[in-house]
Amino acid sequence: MIIQPIIDLVSLCAQKGIKNAILSPGSRCAPITLAFARHPEIKCRTVSDERTAAFIALGMAQQLEKPVALVCTSGSAAYNYAPAVAEAYFQQIPLLVITADRPAEWIDQWDGQTIRQSQIYGNHVKGSFDFPDEFSHKDKVWHAQRMVNEAINLANQYPAGPVHLNIPLREPFYPEVGEQFEFKAVKNIEIFSTESMISSTQETQLEEKLKSFQKILIIPGQQRPNAEIQESIDLLASSGKAVVVTDTISNLQSAHTISFHDHFIGHTSIQQQLQPDLIISFGKSIISKSLKLFLRNTQAAHWHIQNAGYSPDTYQSLTNFIHTAPKNFLEFLNLKLSENRAYFNRWKSLDDMVKENLSNALDKANFGEYKAISKVLKATPDHAKIHLANSMSVRYVNFLGLRNQEIICNRGTSGIDGSNSTAVGCAFTTKSPVTLITGDMAFFYDRNAFWHNYAMPNLRIVILNNHAGGIFRLIDGPAKQPELEEFFETNQALTAANLAKDFGFEYITAHDDESLEIGLNEFYNESINPKILEITTESPKNAEILKKIKEMVATSL
Repeated sequence: MIIQPIIDLVSLCAQKGIKNAILSPGSRCAPITLAFARHPEIKCRTVSDERTAAFIALGMAQQLEKPVALVCTSGSAAYNYAPAVAEAYFQQIPLLVITADRPAEWIDQWDGQTIRQSQIYGNHVKGSFDFPDEFSHKDKVWHAQRMVNEAINLANQYPAGPVHLNIPLREPFYPEVGEQFEFKAVKNIEIFSTESMISSTQETQLEEKLKSFQKILIIPGQQRPNAEIQESIDLLASSGKAVVVTDTISNLQSAHTISFHDHFIGHTSIQQQLQPDLIISFGKSIISKSLKLFLRNTQAAHWHIQNAGYSPDTYQSLTNFIHTAPKNFLEFLNLKLSENRAYFNRWKSLDDMVKENLSNALDKANFGEYKAISKVLKATPDHAKIHLANSMSVRYVNFLGLRNQEIICNRGTSGIDGSNSTAVGCAFTTKSPVTLITGDMAFFYDRNAFWHNYAMPNLRIVILNNHAGGIFRLIDGPAKQPELEEFFETNQALTAANLAKDFGFEYITAHDDESLEIGLNEFYNESINPKILEITTESPKNAEILKKIKEMVATSL
């Protein structure tokens, strides 16, 4: 017999807007799985590999901006969620992580599929909850419903994030033949959040502080595209009131922002003329290490803007933490700041020079990853969503500057472990093209992302296969070691041809300019199956090409 509080849990999920669940097969979790699968308002998908399942859920929640439920059985299955849970925590993505468990009396008794699951995700979740294991008293039912309300509300509260609900279950796990599930209305404790506003007194104080600063640098971190914020920062930049430096993951790049900074910000000879008086940041992390080092070495004050939560002192100069929505503060800046064209022009002239010289350098460069990614991006539709794996994929795109497409990357923990799966999750939420640009190591590491039974006709995968972890040739430490190739690059001989055959993907390969151009001509044509474009290069040559392009661009600075 299925216990009603488990059914009520699922009813409450639906009432609170959770309309998607990713379920991994198991016996202990059967009551939870069946309740989700039978609820008429929740779309369920089953994914056998729990690590993959969690990243797929993350990719969905990233786009939907609503929690997605995860359900798995007891034991090590729950641990396989951990990488995606950590990524969701640092990216502030809401997930409802539900793990089935043994009752407390069976923990540490050598019973099968039994580990210590309470608090298993430590401080990488916003909250952990242990569901009651019996409901003989009505207060237990009240407690269970209160707990589910609290967990889902917490996942949604700013900053959003994952929460864990651990559910101990006893046999029998399966309903009797013909047993009906009663999905009824459950008490829904709602939270009405209000946006923090700057009071008139605070406006006066901030306006007075702003008078001390002439050279203002705005640094947006990782975030979703936002038309209102885009309008405000474009107005600030175009009027010369502030310089706005945008990494590709900010999704705020435009003709008015600085997008090619990675090519010049590390040059000490020009850094002095770029020094700000005030750094204003909002959003999450940035990619550019050179930009982070530059900001850490300035004497500028630093104001960080966000609604609530903790604020990391990323640039080691945090002086003010302002609790308000970024769009509100940017509107305030537009009203209060005066223009400083001289400071803006210093940055813009460098950015424009790099843009022109980079284009020329790429045209003259030999075929390799850098040139290939440039061509892929030019062929990618503007309405596509681009997922970037970590290591070189995201860095190449950042080097290449201005983008029109939404850029998505797992920069919470910056790992390679779930890039494929996150892109799959995104593809489940949209009919727009979803393009994953990844290296061979990240791609093969997460190959189980495609081990499920759901169509993804809008998914396109570009693999930069240099048969190694090529980024280690670009880092001074490992690049100088005799063990580079075996213990850092980790040479591998795989191609994606067999994987494409296994999963029924269309497969295209390219190894030079001509074959890449031919491949791109059909890559974005509609199809019923995903497509893979595998670009084969050599790791040592990629490092040489990147170095040469950087040198060609630098000669004009």
